[in-house]
Amino acid sequence: MARALLAHFAPGDQIAVWAQNIPEWEMLEFGVARAGMVIVTVNPGYQAAELRYVLNQSKAKALFCVDSFRGNPMLATAQAVQPECPELREIVRFAEWEAFLDSGDPSTELPPVAPTDAVMIQYTSGTTGFPKGALLHHRGLVNNATHFMDRMGVADGNVYVTMMPLFHTAGSVMAVLGAVAHRCTQVLVPAFEPALALALTGEYRANALMGVPTMLIAMMEHDDFAGTDLSALTGVCSGGSLVPEQLVRTFERELGAPFTIVFGQTECSPVATMTRPDDTMEDKSGTIGAPMPHVEVKIVDTETGDTVPIGVVGELCTRGYHVMHNYFEMPEQTAEAIDADGWLHTGDLAAMNDRGYCSIEGRLKDMIIRGGENIYPRELEELLFAHPSIGSVAVIGLPDDRWGETVAAFVRPAPGASISKDELFAYMRDHLAPHKTPRHWFEIDEFPLTGSGKIQKFKLREQWQQGSLTEL
Repeated sequence: MARALLAHFAPGDQIAVWAQNIPEWEMLEFGVARAGMVIVTVNPGYQAAELRYVLNQSKAKALFCVDSFRGNPMLATAQAVQPECPELREIVRFAEWEAFLDSGDPSTELPPVAPTDAVMIQYTSGTTGFPKGALLHHRGLVNNATHFMDRMGVADGNVYVTMMPLFHTAGSVMAVLGAVAHRCTQVLVPAFEPALALALTGEYRANALMGVPTMLIAMMEHDDFAGTDLSALTGVCSGGSLVPEQLVRTFERELGAPFTIVFGQTECSPVATMTRPDDTMEDKSGTIGAPMPHVEVKIVDTETGDTVPIGVVGELCTRGYHVMHNYFEMPEQTAEAIDADGWLHTGDLAAMNDRGYCSIEGRLKDMIIRGGENIYPRELEELLFAHPSIGSVAVIGLPDDRWGETVAAFVRPAPGASISKDELFAYMRDHLAPHKTPRHWFEIDEFPLTGSGKIQKFKLREQWQQGSLTEL
């Protein structure tokens, strides 16, 4: 695969991949890495505008894609946006995988690849309103994946079920590279469906799996759960949202294996802290664990930047081999995220106890995490502002038992206009991936504002909690 890529592209080029979980995705991941190139991962739920942004911002030279998936006409979309992507030279269909492999020269000399070379761009949310491409390197990804599997308790030769999407670091890094590092048999789930995940876990006598809480709940609630033999499981991990104590107890009881939780973000390859299988129930449900090996974590005052005392809430920062190089071609945003001493500022509010275990208390960043998917409100707000019936809008996350958070839109109609929830829902679905589309809609007359005229989103959340707002 590396030699085929080198017949078309040069070391250092960006190669985008747009597909569900298929074996060729992983082969491409390793081929790109061995060719000294950079893989750019793309969510298969993306629509045209989202795809165009990622391809142009990453300067991708190629896009490997499936023809379609779950009703999304991906090949047709890629071909439609290609004229607007000046760097994009080739669209390669996974349906023509063998032909592409055959285009390589077996005598091609493969380039040297250093541990610190960039190898992956993963797009992540932020407060700027536009996704930022975290430029990740071999050293960070390989070591982080290995330490993740170690702490989870995965043994060499185990069977690991990969049901997290490969376009996430949880899939392409923690699962793929972690499984290889531990010589695991990897069972690749094309896309999460509870019945399929259960069937594969039972059939292959899986020892370990990871899923966001939503996935694990869906598996336990499925009719097939009681009849599935999960006795081989020795470890279950989750992340992406906080897991309450009762749910941790339920996971361990129903799945019959020790439960661990990870905390991190794409920018740190991705795991910064993690609980251990033999931690207490209090630690597993009330904390995000202790720092990973060779990783530093500190909690700082959000105003002064000084390290705060034990038990005091501040911003969680992390430093070490795992931190990204930068946000691709975004020097200002990189400087905001990584300070002069190499500390990555996560934007999460946390406290640390005297054993080094951290607990998340909130987020500085205005980000919604729905079922492990990061959603940034400004993208949605800008799209809604463009609709003629909208005068003003605020998008926030509301707590949800299944998804952790769900997207809610608070809208004020434009003068003389009326709000149609169905119309707005269809409008958003035409432009965005399904998980980003608001599920709750509220019409309000006036927004609570700060003295400088900014919408106070926390007051909207309070009004919703008090039941003073009526849902459309």
